Amino acid sequence: MPFITLENTRLFYRLEGADSRPSLVLSHSLGVDHGMWDPQMPALLDHFRVLRYDTRGHGASDVPPGEYTLERLGRDVIGLLDALGIGKAAFCGLSMGGMIGQWLGANATERLTHLVLANTSPFTGPEGMEARRKAVLDSGMGAVEATVLGRFFQPETATRAPARYDSTRRTLLATNPAGYAGCCAAVRDMDNRALLKRIATPTLIIAGDRDVSTPWEGHGELLAREIAHAKVVHLPTAHLSNLERPHSFSAAVLGFLLPDVPADRLETGFTSRRAVLGDEHVDKAIANTGDFTRDFQELITRYAWGTIWARPGLDHSTRRLLALTAIAALGHWKEFRMHVRTGLAHELEPSDLKEALLQLAIYAGVPVANHAFRIAAEELS
Repeated sequence: MPFITLENTRLFYRLEGADSRPSLVLSHSLGVDHGMWDPQMPALLDHFRVLRYDTRGHGASDVPPGEYTLERLGRDVIGLLDALGIGKAAFCGLSMGGMIGQWLGANATERLTHLVLANTSPFTGPEGMEARRKAVLDSGMGAVEATVLGRFFQPETATRAPARYDSTRRTLLATNPAGYAGCCAAVRDMDNRALLKRIATPTLIIAGDRDVSTPWEGHGELLAREIAHAKVVHLPTAHLSNLERPHSFSAAVLGFLLPDVPADRLETGFTSRRAVLGDEHVDKAIANTGDFTRDFQELITRYAWGTIWARPGLDHSTRRLLALTAIAALGHWKEFRMHVRTGLAHELEPSDLKEALLQLAIYAGVPVANHAFRIAAEELS
């Protein structure tokens, strides 16, 4: 298992994704572990090399005795970056992770490219965290289960997304009480309000409109006011916004982190078109373009491929399936065959194609799906 030891404390980490891509650090909330970010990983790995880690006292990381400080948690991140040879990275932290991000933004600006602060605050006051710290040391994690889960999630999440709810509950209850208490002390003693004006890194603030732990009033609004040029996204969630609205959260993060598409989207369009259809197809299309069709080819490259296909909200596999069902429903069989062939040559799997065509049978009719299955079977063979 991957561990890095920093000042006699062993920290668990996972570094995933292509080494050629820019780095992104994800820092979790109090009472969970790096697995909190599982719903975001498929979307993020298309664009970043992602470093997740278990904060000291949590998950598979060591549980040093005593109370921790926010500075210590921030220096753990710097130590991980140093040990892994990562000079600069974007940082996304939620709740306690966002508090660590504030410290990094003020004290390690040179190590950050972007900063995402989700469902967090620069100051929460000592009473609540001290009560939790004492409760878990006296009676174990079960003493805070109802309170914490009631803040993490809206009531309907337990029935709407039971897998996420139950997984989070199990992780909370499995957290070492001493480690949880140590981090409670760090949050209890934190007061980042004087640091905020020192944050010069481009910053996104994500707020949950139903978050009772760090509500917008007095928490998110303070971050937005004090951090220069900070952008803000509101989501209809409780505290763990990345679990209650995983796709919306990922879209907000990617929309902020990824470079803006240039005004002339032609180059971006060709990149997307080649990624989806392959070089051979695109080269052939370019070779067959004449003066009469050039404007049309540039139109679809700029707007279909450079605008819609380049958006980060859906991955290419999902967009392929949407395109296939729409093209089949309209009876454009030459285009359908081409998208089936290029899809299977890239990331599309036969099982994905089968499910899309079964869906097509229900909503566009059996005769259409019958023809689509025949073409798909030919391409598969």
